[in-house]
Amino acid sequence: MILPSALQAIGLFIATNIDDIIVLSLFFARGAGQRGTTARILAGQYLGFVGILGAAVLVSLGAGAFLPPGAIPYFGLIPLGLGLRAAWQAWRGDDDDDDDAKIEGKNVAVWTVAGVTFANGGDNIGVYVPVFLNVGTGAVVAYCIVFLVLVAGLVGLAKFVATRRPIAEVLERWEHILFPTVLIGLGAFILISGGAFGL
Repeated sequence: MILPSALQAIGLFIATNIDDIIVLSLFFARGAGQRGTTARILAGQYLGFVGILGAAVLVSLGAGAFLPPGAIPYFGLIPLGLGLRAAWQAWRGDDDDDDDAKIEGKNVAVWTVAGVTFANGGDNIGVYVPVFLNVGTGAVVAYCIVFLVLVAGLVGLAKFVATRRPIAEVLERWEHILFPTVLIGLGAFILISGGAFGL
């Protein structure tokens, strides 16, 4: 029973989190050359994902008042706000184009990664809840353990992608445009696809 649950959990994790590789790669590009970038991204990803799992488990246990389904689309405001802030900083010239600035990178905050991860996980919650409702407690625990193990693999894969020379060069050159664009697009997609504000 545990092995089938673990295999199903792996498939479900891949299906619901593959898009995170792009966002995480941009975080790695943003923090290139800064000490502790990997640790901060990993910690942020775990914080955000624990929030997603916690919400999914609580909702599946009947705590709909804690997180009504209608609230999930509004999580799109988090990446939208962070993306607009990053775009404002780039426009103001905080993202300097000299070589020293490129080498040093920018500090990636744990809370920023956690917020984007949680906001991007609205669809995860929507997928995990019906799955959790249809399996036993042991299977839910197995799913959660497998998910948490795979988070580290996801971060490692994103770092691998971001540090491949051709990709790294593109990310380094265009990160100041790609980072806010992806976050703004992600936020808008979450808001619009979820019908937030009557969209």
